[in-house]
Amino acid sequence: MTELFHWSDDFSVGIEEIDAQHKELVDLLNQLHEAIHEHHGRDTSRAILDKLADYTRTHFAVEESLMRVSNYPEFAQHKQNHEDLIAQVHALQEKLDSGQAAITFELLHFLKVWLTRHINEADKRFGAFFITAGVSPQWSPEVKRSMEAKKWWWKFW
Repeated sequence: MTELFHWSDDFSVGIEEIDAQHKELVDLLNQLHEAIHEHHGRDTSRAILDKLADYTRTHFAVEESLMRVSNYPEFAQHKQNHEDLIAQVHALQEKLDSGQAAITFELLHFLKVWLTRHINEADKRFGAFFITAGVSPQWSPEVKRSMEAKKWWWKFW
């Protein structure tokens, strides 16, 4: 089966952690696509969608933190875009719970288009700003070693 969303370096925003998180979002979207395509069932698809929604919230929190510390001038609009998507996904989850909706290929298409546009437009603008502002686009060697050793855990409430 082909992937719904194939990651390439063309999607890179130049910030290592953000790119890694975008790759994880793409992977979760592809997992959801596979679950639907291979008829794994409603519960499996819903579990992947919930994981995708949770990871998206975490990703948005990281991105927004970087925007705040770098005084990103488009922060408010970018944050609003994030909040709009979270509200749409939450509304979908409520419809799924009440039986008014199903996880479909149309939903996957919407999520793919949203993510593609958001990365290529808003996130790339932020990445360019972040790098131009002189903020290091990569983790320090000490942080990177710790992350690779999985001695870190981030929680966002």
